[in-house]
Amino acid sequence: MTASQGGGSTTAQRLWNGAVTPQDYATAGGEKYRTAVMEQYKLYVEMADRISARRSLTNTFFLTVNSALLTTAGAVSRTFLKELPVWGLLIAALVACCQCLVWLLLIRSYKQLNRAKYRVIGELERRLPARLYLEAEWSELGEGKSWKEYVPLTRVELAVPVIFAVLYAVALGVVLIAR
Repeated sequence: MTASQGGGSTTAQRLWNGAVTPQDYATAGGEKYRTAVMEQYKLYVEMADRISARRSLTNTFFLTVNSALLTTAGAVSRTFLKELPVWGLLIAALVACCQCLVWLLLIRSYKQLNRAKYRVIGELERRLPARLYLEAEWSELGEGKSWKEYVPLTRVELAVPVIFAVLYAVALGVVLIAR
């Protein structure tokens, strides 16, 4: 694999098929090859966008579930929760915190999946006239290293399930103290 084929990183080494070169598409100066790379790029960017849409739906689902749980707990706290045995309260709080943990793990999984997809997109861009994502946009944002330039969405997303878990723990403590 040559340096021009992206042999510098392990993502590039896994991405590019060394057995296929622009010469294999040797009509009109490799036009078919460039067209094939562009089509694969478009398809892959669309797949990355779909992952982001699924991630957003997942967050919406968990946000709705947690909001409903806290609203319900607040609405029935004066009567139902006072009569519920302590072990029932502990189980309810444990279930709520466990689903927050699952939410946290899903966000982390989406982050890892997106990171890999955008590395591949960056490598594909090395074969295109413009490097929109990796070299331009991501560099412009400081690669997410400075909060002043850009706060990656994942950092914000990861805080939300933790906040809900803390709210459940506080609510449990309040109910137990009020008994």
